Amino acid sequence: MQAGEALSPPPAWMMRQAGRYLPEYRATRAEAGSFLDLCYSPDFAVEVTLQPIRRFGFEASILFSDILVVPHALGQDVRFVEGEGPRLDPLHGRAEFERLRAADDPAVFAHLEPVFETVRRLRRDLPAETTLLGFCGAPWTVASYMIGGRGTPDLAPARALAESDTALVDALIDRLVMVQTEYLVRQLRAGADAVQIFESHAGTLPGLPAGDGDGADPLARWSFRPIARMIEGIRAAVPGARIIVFARGSGLDGHARVVPETGADAVGVDWAVDLAALRARLPASTVTQGNLHPDTLIEGGPALDAAVDAVLAATRGLPHIFNLGHGITPQTPVENVERMLARLRGA
Repeated sequence: MQAGEALSPPPAWMMRQAGRYLPEYRATRAEAGSFLDLCYSPDFAVEVTLQPIRRFGFEASILFSDILVVPHALGQDVRFVEGEGPRLDPLHGRAEFERLRAADDPAVFAHLEPVFETVRRLRRDLPAETTLLGFCGAPWTVASYMIGGRGTPDLAPARALAESDTALVDALIDRLVMVQTEYLVRQLRAGADAVQIFESHAGTLPGLPAGDGDGADPLARWSFRPIARMIEGIRAAVPGARIIVFARGSGLDGHARVVPETGADAVGVDWAVDLAALRARLPASTVTQGNLHPDTLIEGGPALDAAVDAVLAATRGLPHIFNLGHGITPQTPVENVERMLARLRGA
């Protein structure tokens, strides 16, 4: 198989494929203790990463970790509250920013060394034909958690600070660009075949000022340009590095802009985008990924069959990676994942 080749059926994996919908994950999670202990223990992180490969034989495996290990490495307090999700000590202003570690502080990557060890072990333990993906959050998405202290529907704290102290948010994003570029470089050097950058909060950017006077819109200003800087830095260190960008909530226009404006090799497609309409706007050589609605995977039955068929029809003869349009949810029946893959592989 060559990069960008159209395959039938397409290769498949799922965002959050190692997770709470699997009973074996729940057992390992209970044994590990806290969620961060699970992320930072190579023994446990390797085990949960391999679980969906053993069960389903996905063509790709994604490192088990979390986008918030980076602010944790920078010195921000990060904790996960059961049933509520991540909590961070909010970055309200310059005082909190100045307490963060510098991008070149050796302690940052010493803190993240267990992640790289997990990647090394996975490359050793995965089947040779299984692609290993590394990942990180996009600078805007990670910054929004650091500023707000948690995820919120409209990211009001991050949006407010971006308007009231643009220079501070720029400085935070610059630091994240530098740290996360090196973070992904080290994942690739440890054995990842490709990496994905998650811009989970692209949909919150409309309405923010571009602020730099050159006509850039908020999506370019706060998301695509920082990601493009990361990709340029990654490829300077690892020529030919393969990179997927997932800009959730950016709409049809935003998805169509991902590859030309960031330099990514592939665009992750959320469930709200008409995949056929997007493919009509992209060069035939552009790789797409995703689009199946996670709720359809919960529903199962004929609706799931029809949704799988629709993705295949929209991408027939074109390079596509079969995936969801967001992460699989904990209440998803395992048998529905099996049905999805049987439909896909029998196409």
